[in-house]
Amino acid sequence: MTFNEFMNKVASKNQGEPEFLQAVKEVVETIWDVYVSDPRLVKANIMERIVEPERVVIFRVPWVDDRGDVHVNRGYRVQFNSAIGPYKGGCRFHPSVNLSSLKFLGFEQIFKNSLTTLPMGGGKGGADFDSKGKSEQEMMRFCQAFMAELYRHIGPNLDIPAGDIGVSGREVGFMFGMYKKLKNEFTGVFTGKGQHWGGSLIRPEATGFGVVYFAQEMLKNIGESVEGKKVAISGFGNVSWGACQKINELGGKVVTLSGPDGYIYDKDGVSGEKIGYMVEMRASNNDRVQDYAEKFKCEFFPGKRPWEVPVDIAMPCAIQNELNLDDAKNLVNNGIKVLAEGANMPCTPEAIHFLQKNNILFAPGKAANAGGVATSGLEMTQNSMRLKWSREEVDEKLQTIMRAIHDQCLQYGRFQSDFIDYIKGANIAGFLKVANAMLDHGVV
Repeated sequence: MTFNEFMNKVASKNQGEPEFLQAVKEVVETIWDVYVSDPRLVKANIMERIVEPERVVIFRVPWVDDRGDVHVNRGYRVQFNSAIGPYKGGCRFHPSVNLSSLKFLGFEQIFKNSLTTLPMGGGKGGADFDSKGKSEQEMMRFCQAFMAELYRHIGPNLDIPAGDIGVSGREVGFMFGMYKKLKNEFTGVFTGKGQHWGGSLIRPEATGFGVVYFAQEMLKNIGESVEGKKVAISGFGNVSWGACQKINELGGKVVTLSGPDGYIYDKDGVSGEKIGYMVEMRASNNDRVQDYAEKFKCEFFPGKRPWEVPVDIAMPCAIQNELNLDDAKNLVNNGIKVLAEGANMPCTPEAIHFLQKNNILFAPGKAANAGGVATSGLEMTQNSMRLKWSREEVDEKLQTIMRAIHDQCLQYGRFQSDFIDYIKGANIAGFLKVANAMLDHGVV
C-alpha cells in the first residue's frame, strides 16, 4: 500500500473530520518511510491500527441552569492508544468540540506522551459546552452531570483526564468531587488538581515553561540563547502566561498577547504585574485583550494576529490553525529565528512548509508543548507515592524531560544537512516507541 492509498482509506473511514485527517497526514507522511522499511510493522499493520481509536465514548449531558431550565450537551472521551500506559489527555469544554477535533487531539497526544519518556497513552475528551456567562453553580451542575457518565470509563490505571480549554482547576475540582462520591474512593484519577488535594506545583504554567525550555534547547544547538530575544506570543491563557514568566526569567522580552478581539503590542514587554493581570483575565473568562491595552497603555490591533510584529521567536499558544501562510511570510520577512508551537497544531501545513523551506527552526506542538502533560505525569507519580515535591524539584524534572524530548528530535530529525527537521524527529521518535510496544502486545 502506498502513502496516498493509505490516506484515501483513512479519509473514507473518517469523512467530515478535517482536523483529524490533517493531524494523521502530518504524522504519517513523515514516518511512512520508517514504517514501510520495517517488515514487522507492515506485517502487523501497525499504521492502520494506530490511526484507529481503541475506544470512543459519546454520551448526553443533561443539566439544569439557575432558572430551572434543562439543557443537553454532548460529552466525549476518545481513548486512542494505551500501548505504553493508561490513556492520558485533557477534557475540553467549548462550543467547537466535536468528534473530529477530539480525535485529532487524542491522536497527537499519543506521540506527545510517548516523547515525554513517561508511561502514558493517548486520549482526549470534553463537551460542546460554553462556559461563558455561566454561574459557579451552573458550572458545578454541568461538571457533575458530565462526570455522572464519564466516571464509568476512567480510573487511575485506565484513563486519567486533565484540564484543557474551558476546564481550569475549579472545574477539575467539581468533576473530581463527583467522581469521589460515585466511586467512594480517593485516587489520582485527574491531574491539574488543587494544591490542597493532590495537585502538583507549577502544573498550571508547565506547558508554557516547557515551550520555552524547548526553544532554549533549539537555540543552544545553534550557539544562541533566549536572553535578549524578542518574543511574539498569541493567547493569554495558562500556556501564554507560563511562557511569559519563563521568558522573562531567561532574559527575553514578550511583546505581544492576543485574543479573539485582536492583539496587543507592548514595546516595554509583558512582565511583572502584567503577567498577574493575564492570570486574572484567564480566571474571569474575559476574552478581551483590549482591556490589557487600556490598563497598561499599549497598542491594540483589533481583529488582527500578532505575527506581523518583528520578533526573534514566535510562540502560537492559542488554538489550532491560527497561523497561516501569510503569517509565516510576515515572520520570515521580519527575521524570525525560531517558532515553537505552544498550542496543538496552531500552524497550517502551508505555513509549516514555508517556514521549513526558509530554514526557520520549527518545533511542533507534540514536542514543544509536552511540558503540560509531562508535569501531569509527574503529578500522577506524586499521587501514587503519596508525596508532594517542591516547586524546584518539579521544575528540574520538567527541564530534564524537555531536554530529553529535544535529544530525541535531534536523533531522528538530523539528516545529511545541518538543518534539523524537528517535525520528522518528533514523529519518528514518538511513533517507534508506541509501535514497538504494540508489536510486543500482539494483535489486540
